[in-house]
Amino acid sequence: MIENHAFGACLPTFGNCADRFCLSGYGGGGTTMEEMLDLSQQVAGLDGLELVGNWHVNDQNIHEVAKMFKDRGLKICMLVPDLWTQAKWGRGSLAAPDAKTRQEAVDEIKKVMDWGAELGCPYIDVWPGQDGYDYCFQADYLEAWKWLRDGLVVCAQHNSKVRILVEYKLKEPRTHCFVSSAAKVLLLLQGLDNVGALLDIGHSLAAGENFAEAAALLSSHGKLDYLHFNDNYRSWDDDMMFGSVHLVESLEFIYWLRRLNYKGWLTLDIFPYREDGVRAAIQCREWIAALFHAVDRIGLESFAEVIRRGDACDAIDLVRRALVAG
Repeated sequence: MIENHAFGACLPTFGNCADRFCLSGYGGGGTTMEEMLDLSQQVAGLDGLELVGNWHVNDQNIHEVAKMFKDRGLKICMLVPDLWTQAKWGRGSLAAPDAKTRQEAVDEIKKVMDWGAELGCPYIDVWPGQDGYDYCFQADYLEAWKWLRDGLVVCAQHNSKVRILVEYKLKEPRTHCFVSSAAKVLLLLQGLDNVGALLDIGHSLAAGENFAEAAALLSSHGKLDYLHFNDNYRSWDDDMMFGSVHLVESLEFIYWLRRLNYKGWLTLDIFPYREDGVRAAIQCREWIAALFHAVDRIGLESFAEVIRRGDACDAIDLVRRALVAG
């Protein structure tokens, strides 16, 4: 079961999800924050929601947003500085070649950190999606890596009430993102005890990783702070419902969360473009709960024994017994 975990979702789950082909969204979700919050309350067990800085919260509405959440008994589990939708970030944010732009990115993160502290939000998600390159000879790899790290160091020292997490992704909006894998996150964060990592399952899949292995790697370095649940076909970050494609890998992932004694948020980062957002979120939660139940029913030691033997036939037999009743 997932009662020992806080369960969350990104607010756009309950909005009119737009894509580049249908900019207005496909309908069915809320158009205001209040409408989206009300829709989210139809999902049993939902504890909190993620917000994006300047999309959902700003200096003018911060007290109003705090009241909306308090009135509904919801937490703000994450704030995300918007470092990707404005033209000024087109050539990067923390790793932009222009020093003025890098400073603006640092200032943006600091501002959102202060909002998080005021709202009682414990985490700030730094997703440097525009920090990368599209062509050869377009980036100074040595300088960019230094700029990324220097910016994180400065931001991490700004407000001790919130913890910065770095979210990695292989590509999009750039064809190559600098922080593209679990291993590169760990390299970036070496020696930074006050900065952690966010593991997005879809990003891990698109990077060609086994997301259970990525979780174990991050956890072994004390950096598995937060999770985004979704799914895709590995070629793109489709943000589909959790368990809809990689069900066996999802079972292994849940086993490793149990084994690693992960206690953090289980947060949905899905974009139900043509689906009902409430129903999609409910299905995700049901699959998460079902896989936790399957792991607990079989028992950690049974999984561990199969892993120790390393026999593929034993492994697939265990998967069948975990997923198929009777």
